[in-house]
Amino acid sequence: MKTAFITGANVGQANLLSKALAERGWRVFAGVLPGAPTDLKTGGNITVVEQDVSKTESVKASAEFVTRALNGGGLDLLMNVAGVANIGTGVLEAADLGAVERLFNINMFGQLRVIQAFLPLIRKNAPGSRIANYSSGAILANPVGAGAYNMTKHAIHGMTLTLRHELAPFGIQVTSIIPGGVLTAMSANSHANTRKTWNEQPEAIRKVYEPHLGKTIMQVLPDMLEKSGATPEQALAGTLVILDKKKWKPMEYLGRDVKPMGLMKRLLSDSQLEALMRKTFQVPSYTA
Repeated sequence: MKTAFITGANVGQANLLSKALAERGWRVFAGVLPGAPTDLKTGGNITVVEQDVSKTESVKASAEFVTRALNGGGLDLLMNVAGVANIGTGVLEAADLGAVERLFNINMFGQLRVIQAFLPLIRKNAPGSRIANYSSGAILANPVGAGAYNMTKHAIHGMTLTLRHELAPFGIQVTSIIPGGVLTAMSANSHANTRKTWNEQPEAIRKVYEPHLGKTIMQVLPDMLEKSGATPEQALAGTLVILDKKKWKPMEYLGRDVKPMGLMKRLLSDSQLEALMRKTFQVPSYTA
């Protein structure tokens, strides 16, 4: 029986993935934020493990729990899925540094905490064990108004690339999963949610940026999400395809909206890709 630990499994993609792997016969340890609502329960092939990735002691305790449960065994797969996107939104000039620090603490340092705590278990099942860190298609598109979130995902991918070198001698594969937009309950109200967060920006900042970027932030980007985003079921199917691959690339693309960007990244120069993204997102150029 293969073993996996999946973070952020109380809801969303990690929740669906935990159930899918359990149905495939995996023994799944599902990390769930203490007190957060979830339909997961310990039973069958699933063991629910309380874990707050933003707190070092919580992550260490969860690793100790899994170590005892495995009774000398190791993990075949670590999926770093937990993360948030609705903190520190808006243009970078007005970014709340406290909110940005919190975002990094959850998204970036949360993944690092989990890797440090669970690597001994992954190493036990090497060669052949794996780590997948969730980054984002944002690192290709670099959308305006989501700079802080994008920064955390760039950092995650940088960590992943280094881990690929450091863990290669052990036969441990590592990848960044690069998902595009997923049509969840939250994204169903993307226009209203985006306008709400934009209106929370300081008035002086809105006056400066809205004539140039207001349409991009409040119309173009939400329209693209609703048109091209994957359903949760499609995203799950794509993730399972990635897990079935024998050899992982540094970046594994997930979603019909992000796969073309991966192709363009290989074919175009950085400047060409940037120009294409600006045209796609309708970001105006300076005119004298």
